Amino acid sequence: MHGEGPLNVLMPTFGSSGDVNPFVALGLALQARGHRATIITNPIFQAQVESQGLNFLSVGSADAARSVIANPDLWHARKSFGILCRVLIPTLEDMFRLIEAHADEDTVVAFSTLSLGARVAQEKLGIPSASVHLQPGVLRSSEEQGMFGDLRLSASHPRWFKRMVFRLADSLIVDRHLKGPLNAFRAKLGLAPVDRIMHCWLHSPQLVIAFFADWFAAPQADWPPNMHLVGFPLWDTGRGAVYPVAVGPVAVGPVAVGPGDQPYALALAEAMKFLDEGSPPLIFTPGSAGATMHEFFRESVKAAQRLGMRAMLVTNYPDQAPAYLPSGVKVFGYLPFSTILPRAALLVYHGGIGTLAQGIRAAVPHLVVPHAHDQFDNAWRLRRLGLGESISIGSYRAARAARAMAKLLDGGAATILRRRDYAQRINSNAAIERAADLLEQLHAAAARRSMPAPQRV
Repeated sequence: MHGEGPLNVLMPTFGSSGDVNPFVALGLALQARGHRATIITNPIFQAQVESQGLNFLSVGSADAARSVIANPDLWHARKSFGILCRVLIPTLEDMFRLIEAHADEDTVVAFSTLSLGARVAQEKLGIPSASVHLQPGVLRSSEEQGMFGDLRLSASHPRWFKRMVFRLADSLIVDRHLKGPLNAFRAKLGLAPVDRIMHCWLHSPQLVIAFFADWFAAPQADWPPNMHLVGFPLWDTGRGAVYPVAVGPVAVGPVAVGPGDQPYALALAEAMKFLDEGSPPLIFTPGSAGATMHEFFRESVKAAQRLGMRAMLVTNYPDQAPAYLPSGVKVFGYLPFSTILPRAALLVYHGGIGTLAQGIRAAVPHLVVPHAHDQFDNAWRLRRLGLGESISIGSYRAARAARAMAKLLDGGAATILRRRDYAQRINSNAAIERAADLLEQLHAAAARRSMPAPQRV
């Protein structure tokens, strides 16, 4: 029988800072309710998680994560999934064993999209578990799909065509990399094989939590029936994870900068000083794990010069920036976007869902430069809302980027009002609290099912 005390919530997650931060926010909310909260992820995030007072369990290798981050194919539209699997596959059994070792009668698991070892644990161990999806791009629909990778699949496309595309993607990409290792591990546990892993199997049959809003992605009739769209969770307090590729300091203007060598408070103070010294800047960032974006930064600096605007280049890997920068352009490491973006003129970024949500909340115009994964879909949904524009990475050149930015900056009063309207729709606290409610309800439902039937007198 399940206990009635605090819950033991295990939260496996896989990915970059944008995949970890929402679980930190959720863990803090659960901890405030008296529950135990443990994040299970790569050791590069250990200091970040533990600095917030949360429990941490390490899975995978920091060296493997750094190797993947250093690989430019991580951001290739077709090759990226195979690169991710180099880190994902070795965690399958380790993640399962950690959950097996740390679960008790009060355990609930909330696992991210690619935490497949947790999905296996749900099946084998019978632990109440919820899928947590951060972006609509991981959900498939034969109705309105949005973007599937860089392919538009609209409601007007025949359903048979969309189903064919999904099946081809599974056969040629997803199952090609995952099916063999996953089913080999399942066989060790006495579980039947599965296929089309990303089509339906990855969703928990008990509960799916979508950390985005229905105005961003309208629910589709063939999405999981047990899914709840709770809204965007925004959390970026404290220093971010430091996972430098093996590079040394690089001269950026007159200052030598190396990844992770500035205390967080000093870095933030330097950024605030820069903001205070002039007009609102352009902010360029390729995401927390973008380590091979030299061309993005080179063209971005040129675009800023064409517009005659100041710019902040935000990256964990400052060696990507041009060695010498013009006046008014400066490189910064990890910064809390909740603090920085409201003072920006415009945000130019890769289209990661966490940065996107922070940008909407700050009511700044967006220029998205999608590379791979969910970024194409996020960019498409942002354009539909009238909150920004996008340029593919292959077409991202200074002249074109400058024209797009100038258009966004001159959007007019109606566009400003639209951005402010959507900014007010984001209620991060409500989203996080709703997710915590759902996890408590999942445990309560499991407890009721495990109770013995009342005895007849």
